[in-house]
Amino acid sequence: MNLAGKVAVVTGGSRGIGRAICIRLASMGALVYVNYVSRSTAAEETAAIIRQAAGRAEIIGFDVADGTSVQNTFKKIVSEAGSVDILVNNAGITRDGLMARMKEDDWNVVIDTNLKGAFLCAKAATREMMKKKWGRIVNISSVSGFAGNPGQVNYAAAKAGMIGLTKAMAREYASRNITVNSVAPGYIETEMTELLSLEAREQIKKEIILASFGKVEDVAGAVAYLVSDDGRYITGQTLHVNGGMYM
Repeated sequence: MNLAGKVAVVTGGSRGIGRAICIRLASMGALVYVNYVSRSTAAEETAAIIRQAAGRAEIIGFDVADGTSVQNTFKKIVSEAGSVDILVNNAGITRDGLMARMKEDDWNVVIDTNLKGAFLCAKAATREMMKKKWGRIVNISSVSGFAGNPGQVNYAAAKAGMIGLTKAMAREYASRNITVNSVAPGYIETEMTELLSLEAREQIKKEIILASFGKVEDVAGAVAYLVSDDGRYITGQTLHVNGGMYM
């Protein structure tokens, strides 16, 4: 699983699952661009961890939901690094609330960041991938996009939409040797899950047949497999990393 000479862009790479993906891809030899929107310090920490392990990383700030910013940023990356070979669409936000009381703005911002952002970044990245006739795209979905989750109609809709995006892109770009897959994490130990009460955590664990939350490294490992040569014959698929919570 060697990515020497490859250039990877990971959106939302400053912390949590995104940070783990950045670290894993860099350990495999890729030059990793760590995307952030507002947490530049966290992005720098991710890059520092990679560099301390003799890896290569750069931080790059842009809003995935801003089409102009996305286009300009990917052009900048290509001018600096020469290509974009791997894209991991990990950037995502939540604006939870029951549908009856959910504000339209809370719907829009989640769809724009989580779903439209993946579309915009993939569109920009595939321009370069098509020239080289090689590319790997992984969209980070969620168990919520398959099983649903009360209080998350916006998030679940966006994550389910990423599955359709994945399949359609896989069909469109296969002839250019570009694979497009999805990874759908379940409950993973992150800053978000740490906010859950002990009671809520124990209740969720009862629904997971492995009886524990996953680690960010579990998701990173799945992404690493799909972007490596070991995953070259896999496209249009979703790899569920959820401990058996959803089958």
